[in-house]
Amino acid sequence: MAQTLYSSYMHIVFSTKNRFNFILPEIEDELYAYIGGIVRNYKSVLLKAGGTPNHGHLLMSLNKNYLVPDLIGDVKRESSSWIKTKSPMLSKFGWQDGYSAFSVGYTQIPAVKRYIANQKEHHKQKLFEDEMRTFYKKYGMEFDERYVWD
Repeated sequence: MAQTLYSSYMHIVFSTKNRFNFILPEIEDELYAYIGGIVRNYKSVLLKAGGTPNHGHLLMSLNKNYLVPDLIGDVKRESSSWIKTKSPMLSKFGWQDGYSAFSVGYTQIPAVKRYIANQKEHHKQKLFEDEMRTFYKKYGMEFDERYVWD
């Protein structure tokens, strides 16, 4: 009997619209648990999630039968609707239009998990935009400053 074996890990990053500090400490854990449920609906696994009040990082093991844009579109759409129910203060919440996705090798998973866990400390010294520029350079990705921060 033929088998298809598949292993795909992605580090996904996106910010709140205009980098507003909407991801409040009191909803952060629940938000990432909610996102984990959306990811499970795609028969994928959220291995680690975290970030700062203005952006999030997701490390996922992806199912071979789904496309990343479909999954992330649902994550952003459904979590945005959910966040708006948490407080009248959050009624204007939105995610940035785009996202960044980086492939991760199996042996890199522990390092990426640590990186995500240390986001709050990391961003005491580095802006989100500078963090992303570093990623784009590391992965050899060309980007246009006029559009990448929307």
